Amino acid sequence: MQTVRVHNKTFKPFIDATTIAKRVQQIGHQIDQDYQSKRPLFLSVLNGSFVFASDLFRSITIEAEISFIKLASYKGTTSTGNVVTAIGLEESLKDRHVILLEDIIDTGKTIFSFLPELLSRQPASLRIATFLSKPSALKYDVKADYIGFEVPNKFVLGYGLDYDGLGRNLPFLYELTEE
Repeated sequence: MQTVRVHNKTFKPFIDATTIAKRVQQIGHQIDQDYQSKRPLFLSVLNGSFVFASDLFRSITIEAEISFIKLASYKGTTSTGNVVTAIGLEESLKDRHVILLEDIIDTGKTIFSFLPELLSRQPASLRIATFLSKPSALKYDVKADYIGFEVPNKFVLGYGLDYDGLGRNLPFLYELTEE
């Protein structure tokens, strides 16, 4: 793994694809155990979680469905602080077991702002699975039930996460270098 340049920033390797794949498989196995005969609905938050959602969804063996919503709070390398829903939820969540899939929970504002809407739809249960968690950045009371990796409060790129639209296709996770 080598450094990569995206827009005007340099990123260095952080977590390789093999380590990521192994961890996603472990989460999938845990969900298989937790949701046997429950047929959960995975709700993937676009754009960032689509790679995680795809790999995780293929790693499970239980019956399940998947749907997608779009929430946004980032511009460049920092959160705007505003959560915008661009694509709404069309499926009924009433009495469904829902697993919300996120790419990263840093401040927690995006998920915290969206949870009341999800809960108002009366799911039988609601759990959160996130590829990354930044505990030192958390400002809202949000707890993920399944966490791929806990990372320091640094800007990361790859495996679905972007920097102003680029870098999502990188198979590794990279962190911003000090410039």
